[in-house]
Amino acid sequence: MVKVITYGTYDLLHQGHINLLRRAKSLGDYLIVGVTNDNFDRDRGKLNVRNNVLERVEAVRATGYADKIIIEDYVGQKIDDIQKYEVDIFAIGSDWEGKFDYLNEFCQVVYLPRTRGISSTMLRSKNQNEVCLGIIGCGRVAKRFPIEASVVNGVKIVAAYDIDNKSANLLSKNDKNIKAYTSLVDFYEKIDAVYIATPHLSHYYYIKKSLELEKHVLCETPMLLSGDQAVELYKLAEMQGKVLMEANKTAHCPAFNHLMVMIKSGLIGDIVDIEASLSKLQDCKNDLRELDPAQAGGSLYELGSYPLLPIIKLLGVDYESLTFYSRMDNGIDLYTKGIFRYSKATCSFKVGLGVKTEGNLVISGTKGYAYVPAPWWKTDYFELRYENQNENKKYFYKWDGAGLRYEIQEFISCIVNKRYSTARLRRKESIGMANIMQQFSDRKNFYNI
Repeated sequence: MVKVITYGTYDLLHQGHINLLRRAKSLGDYLIVGVTNDNFDRDRGKLNVRNNVLERVEAVRATGYADKIIIEDYVGQKIDDIQKYEVDIFAIGSDWEGKFDYLNEFCQVVYLPRTRGISSTMLRSKNQNEVCLGIIGCGRVAKRFPIEASVVNGVKIVAAYDIDNKSANLLSKNDKNIKAYTSLVDFYEKIDAVYIATPHLSHYYYIKKSLELEKHVLCETPMLLSGDQAVELYKLAEMQGKVLMEANKTAHCPAFNHLMVMIKSGLIGDIVDIEASLSKLQDCKNDLRELDPAQAGGSLYELGSYPLLPIIKLLGVDYESLTFYSRMDNGIDLYTKGIFRYSKATCSFKVGLGVKTEGNLVISGTKGYAYVPAPWWKTDYFELRYENQNENKKYFYKWDGAGLRYEIQEFISCIVNKRYSTARLRRKESIGMANIMQQFSDRKNFYNI
């Protein structure tokens, strides 16, 4: 049996892709198609937002030409794949002529003619309607947003609004494409979508208003502190046919996503325990929103979304109990530890604004464990460790910029492809985190230490 392998991005799958796959399949008996992962493609230029890797895999599968589909994750993988699958022929488009001659050492290299007059780049250029996006809340996080959005295809930041006009004006001053507005009515007229980075307690108002005006919404985490409000707003988004997404940068981090896939595939066995922690010491003498009880300050509201994420992603929202232990001061928790009990696992998380702790993530399984060092919430590295240390593996990834570009990319991709939920942070997971915040607010199963 003659095995053939080929690789590509396959964004906006078109007739040129189909022709190339057909030609590759005709070279042998068995065709392996490597689809480049989202994070692997980032090194090639701007972020691809038309189709994510899962959509591109499904498009390739639908052609019927691929006998096996694999994901290309890293430089040098082609050699590994050729040897692993005992490939006889490597096939690639003629626009790469000569670039892969080095693979002749491992198999035959064939450059296939490409279909003239069509490409994914041309289709994006022809059909791309930029999403005009506005920013509500122009503070510390939002200041990084325009720079991060500039490397994402298909989005343009055009408007800014803040109850503090100076903040909006400063954002506008630093970017000539952004206009500062003092009127929300005028602001909404100029945009298709909105990024909300206001204090926590105002999220509900701005999300609801934006959805009622039929705008897509990306809202900073924690999106809401009430599970009831989360259910209400997701239903409203569905009714309006608009995307509502929580802007949790860890949920969209390439390394974190790969870690979740590997854990779910059973590489460390059944999950028995998860420990996650995050802390940053704040000067209690400063007048900070994070330390103001009137603005939902405190460790859990400020930091909790991140350590809750791996627990909920891996074990779900159907836990049997959750207990909080907090050290309170002036109406806010300077430290909170939460302990979950699931039917077959336990989990714990620690967050602190007035207590410092090691910010690790450890996921324990029946075959081994995953170790992610601080700062795991924006990791570019993790390890899988086993009883036999020779089996241990280390994984490295790029973390670009402030990390906001990953959530922006997925948000725009959802809008363009009319996907109203993202697998990286599903609606039920976002609602589950809001329910946990609500339980803390109600002081249910709560102990002051």
